[in-house]
Amino acid sequence: MAEVVTRSWKDSYKGMSSDNIKGLILALSSSFFIGASFIVKKKGLKKAAASGLRAGSGGYSYLYEPLWWVGMITMIVGEIANFAAYAFAPAILVTPLGALSIIISAVLAHIILRERLHIFGILGCVLCVVGSTTIVLHAPQERAIDSVREVWDLATEPAFLLYAAVVIAAVIVLIFRYIPEYGQTHIMVYIGVCSLVGSLSVMSVKALGIALKLTFSGMNQLIYPQTWAFTMVVVTCILTQMNYLNKALDTFNTAVVSPIYYTMFTTLTILASVIMFKDWDRQNPTQIITELCGFVTILSGTFLLHKTKDMVDGSTRSSKHNEDDEESFGPEGIPLRCQESLRSP
Repeated sequence: MAEVVTRSWKDSYKGMSSDNIKGLILALSSSFFIGASFIVKKKGLKKAAASGLRAGSGGYSYLYEPLWWVGMITMIVGEIANFAAYAFAPAILVTPLGALSIIISAVLAHIILRERLHIFGILGCVLCVVGSTTIVLHAPQERAIDSVREVWDLATEPAFLLYAAVVIAAVIVLIFRYIPEYGQTHIMVYIGVCSLVGSLSVMSVKALGIALKLTFSGMNQLIYPQTWAFTMVVVTCILTQMNYLNKALDTFNTAVVSPIYYTMFTTLTILASVIMFKDWDRQNPTQIITELCGFVTILSGTFLLHKTKDMVDGSTRSSKHNEDDEESFGPEGIPLRCQESLRSP
């Protein structure tokens, strides 16, 4: 009986493919570099603020600080690794692992910046690790693709075209109808645009990454117009994302923006990947449910980390409200509250 159970378990779990392992290593490396970059850049911002006008007050002295540039280069390396990860592994594996950068940042801030990590923050880190491990162990195998034209065929199937049409229509309505009226008061408006556009961005990034991977392996994909079409979509989507994410961060509390954006962006990206690449068609219901449980676990850890940070910051600010106004700004000099509330008594 035991042999039958063991054999059935081995049949259901075939292990990770070499491509998934490469994508996993790249995604983990990306999280480490991006998480560390926030700490290095914050150290650079503090050092620059000591000798010039701080970034939060409109100063640019940090551009002359080598430490800040080290942090920026570290972040770029992390983003390149994240870009490459999508070329090897499905989005349902790569995207949720972005939460690990929050853990890296929290732990390094506790060690290097002496920022207190609450016991519930530690619990949030553990939840993120457990959720990430669950997803990694049950992620679908990467689909075998031999040409960027195959990705284009997937992107032009009726199901994904319908999804893309709904996303574009929703973004247009949000930008021209709701942002002028509710952008400064409703956080979901800006984040909605970022998350919807972001899901299309990741699909295009994955397509472009696959094209470059095949090109470097000897099968030139740059001769196909589809490669350049995906490139244009990537550029357009990323510029739109950056624009409205900056507006959200400039208007609302960072501790609120980050977990909500992560939740919406990751959820929509997984949905887009399931529709376009049919990730779940190659899995059984048990694996799918386990992945969803892992994703919910990561979300719980992410919210707990940010909520704990808010609690600690709140208690600190209440006793130090007359000290340097640095605590009113995030690591990039972005206000944690809207500018009007910072000026009000």
